[in-house]
Amino acid sequence: MSGSLVRWACAAAAASMLVAPGPAAAAPTPDTGPPPAASDTSDTSVAALLTDLQRLYREAEKATETYNATAEKLKERRKAADDLGRRLTKARTSLHDSRDAAGRLAREQYQGSSPLSPYLRLLLARDPQHALDQGHVIRRVAQERVATVDRLVGGEKRADDLAAEARKALDEQLKLSERQKKERDAVQARLKDVEELLASLSADQLAALTRLEDTGTAKAQKAFMASGALSSARPPSEAGDTALAYAVKQIGKPYVWGAEGPSAFDCSGLTSQAWGHAGQEIPRTSQEQWARLPRVPLDRLRPGDLVVYFPEATHVAMYLGDGMVVQAPRPGAKVKVSPIAANPLLGAVRPDPDDGPMTGYTPPALPEGATSGDDTGVGAAGAPTG
Repeated sequence: MSGSLVRWACAAAAASMLVAPGPAAAAPTPDTGPPPAASDTSDTSVAALLTDLQRLYREAEKATETYNATAEKLKERRKAADDLGRRLTKARTSLHDSRDAAGRLAREQYQGSSPLSPYLRLLLARDPQHALDQGHVIRRVAQERVATVDRLVGGEKRADDLAAEARKALDEQLKLSERQKKERDAVQARLKDVEELLASLSADQLAALTRLEDTGTAKAQKAFMASGALSSARPPSEAGDTALAYAVKQIGKPYVWGAEGPSAFDCSGLTSQAWGHAGQEIPRTSQEQWARLPRVPLDRLRPGDLVVYFPEATHVAMYLGDGMVVQAPRPGAKVKVSPIAANPLLGAVRPDPDDGPMTGYTPPALPEGATSGDDTGVGAAGAPTG
């Protein structure tokens, strides 16, 4: 996981030890059984714990992305339903007017006061040209009546079709709302597993996990930078510079799952809002960002590009430059600067591939402590990465 995966768990472990003095009993975790005893800090047991935590976070990330995607679909359905409602209201108003016009025709014919009657009488006039002129008037009146009836029939069909569409849109909203609730519950269940495992660990185990993860991140970053995957520095586009400046300004704000600012963010909430601030609308979720935005080779990365992680594209960060990214890492952590290789890289995408690099680029100034963040303290229940 991004940054130091377990620093934020220290507060959870400390709270657990205050409530129940002495080592807490190890809570069983899915698929792997109970974690090692608190006194067992061998390399093997610590590595197994870190693997368990990373797996649980990955499950939470996947559940979060599914939840966010459903939330976006629900937002689209609501917008479509509102549009259908407006169109249906307009169609019903038009239908009402057509029925009034048809009613007038019916009354005129029933009362024998149809405008055709005087024209028919005028046809008996001795002036042929006058008769032809009146014939034209009669045809025009007849055409207007046919058009009135056609408008009535068409209006009824249009109103019926729109009403059916509106009912279907409402049904889809209800189904999506129910699915969203189930996905929210799945996210909360995944995070509960993480919190139970972390609360069961001793201070020695937490310290060992921190060392192991920090060592792994440093090793991965060193190997990545030595591989030559990143080329020389490239300036961002004007929009990329604006997006990056926005992301940097959010450093220190908390991670909250499903959040899109301004006071908190999740990972894709940060990137989508940053680019939206730059005038470029991009998909909401990391998976959709990876699927729909143009890919860019890692050796052509420039600040503002989005770096996507894990095979399922369940995490995303914004490239800062010099092998570093700005990201909202996970629950309990804050928006921070991290090594690009802190997570397994999938690839990168560029929201503005047609825009050229800006001139006179100056990297944004970072606030003090931006590269370390604050990973202590337990995040809200049910708050996964995403």
